[in-house]
Amino acid sequence: MKKLGIVITDGVGFRNFILSDFLAETEKTFDEVVILSCLPTTVYSGFVVKSKIIELEVFEEKFTTWFFRKAKEVAHLKLHQKDNFGIQDNLKTNTSTSKSNRGYATRFIFKLTSVLHSEKWIQRFNFWQQLSFKNNSKTIGYKAILKNENFDLLFFTHQRPPYIAPLVYQAEKLKIKTASFIFSWDNLASKGRMAANFNYYLVWSDLMKSELQEFYSSIKEKDIEVVGTPQFEPYVLDRYKVSEEAFVSKFQLNPDLKIICFSCGDIATSKNDELYIETIANTIKEGRIKDVNFIIRTSPAEDPIRFSRFVQKFPFIKWNYPKWHLSRENHQESWSQRIPSVEDIKDLRSLLQYSDLNINMLSTMSLDFIQFDKPVINTVFGNSKNGLYDDQRFLKYAHIENVVQSKATKIVKNQEDLINAINWYLNNSESDSENRKKLLELQISKTLDNTGKRIAETLFKWA
Repeated sequence: MKKLGIVITDGVGFRNFILSDFLAETEKTFDEVVILSCLPTTVYSGFVVKSKIIELEVFEEKFTTWFFRKAKEVAHLKLHQKDNFGIQDNLKTNTSTSKSNRGYATRFIFKLTSVLHSEKWIQRFNFWQQLSFKNNSKTIGYKAILKNENFDLLFFTHQRPPYIAPLVYQAEKLKIKTASFIFSWDNLASKGRMAANFNYYLVWSDLMKSELQEFYSSIKEKDIEVVGTPQFEPYVLDRYKVSEEAFVSKFQLNPDLKIICFSCGDIATSKNDELYIETIANTIKEGRIKDVNFIIRTSPAEDPIRFSRFVQKFPFIKWNYPKWHLSRENHQESWSQRIPSVEDIKDLRSLLQYSDLNINMLSTMSLDFIQFDKPVINTVFGNSKNGLYDDQRFLKYAHIENVVQSKATKIVKNQEDLINAINWYLNNSESDSENRKKLLELQISKTLDNTGKRIAETLFKWA
């Protein structure tokens, strides 16, 4: 008898592990499956029938816990900053000029970790972080849940949210084995420290496996398994397939014209999206890009209000506002409480399958469209000298350097290059196809088929 606990941390985890085949496969593989949810239990209605669901109380960090977590993360960045622009850039982002207690504490942490940033010191900061919340009432409540459920393995669908650390701590104390899935392609090479240490790790690719060993030297190769990612599994599941006729009808597209899709990032990292949309729309109006449908998918992580002026200015633009609903107010990471709908998965898959070209600012959506062998253009007009938000700096991030070197997409830095790239790909869609396939092989080393089953079988092996 083997029992699995699955920790769903946010809406993206819900999409990847509940709306894919993963849950169904774990229910076949394990004798019992329990979902420990950082989302309200109501969001699982209609999606989870067999498994038990336990809604976790929301853990909120006190200052002491925050201090040692921040010290751990900054020390990790300091340890790995040499020859890594993404981490250096992340360090800059973490600096603070605030006169609040956290502002003063952040500046102290930067001074402290300029000297104390070895792996041993990182583990010390982790230990002190755990001490800071061990007597917290919610942490004690997590212990009661874990003792009562008696899991053979506790699987975390995301390695970074700070609010999972108390749960990992209690699992360690109760000698429950833990595994974590590395959430995204950029998490290891440019982001801060994981929330905790785990016994086992699931990664997308051989590349990610080597990154994990590079940035976490204590992790043994035998404790890492390459499984691909469930993020893209819905693209090969029949239940999410929509006919081209239904897609064209829903978004009121002209079936005789090719489709350009611009996919937005969120305001935090994709501040020039308005510029890119306006540039493309004006070029279509001027006739320099002819005979196309232009559809825009906004980011599910934010309200699309920043684009509202374009609705009236460019009535020919079609809009796909992702149907994610906010399941809980007043959460420390409110974006994490946005939950996707089945309708949105179908809309996204349709966009990927039936669009002729995608344009985005270096987002993971490049990989989504490449799953369907669609040409991708990455727009980066901004630099440190021209007054625009400097999105060209992302070209020096390790995970984006792989994209640039692959020549799987066209990187454009000005309006003329963008127009030329659009017209080229509209007439030469097969161009760069081989490069696209090689980039997918690099970033996702397993096929999309049976991803959920592959992950379930790996977890069963570890349990």
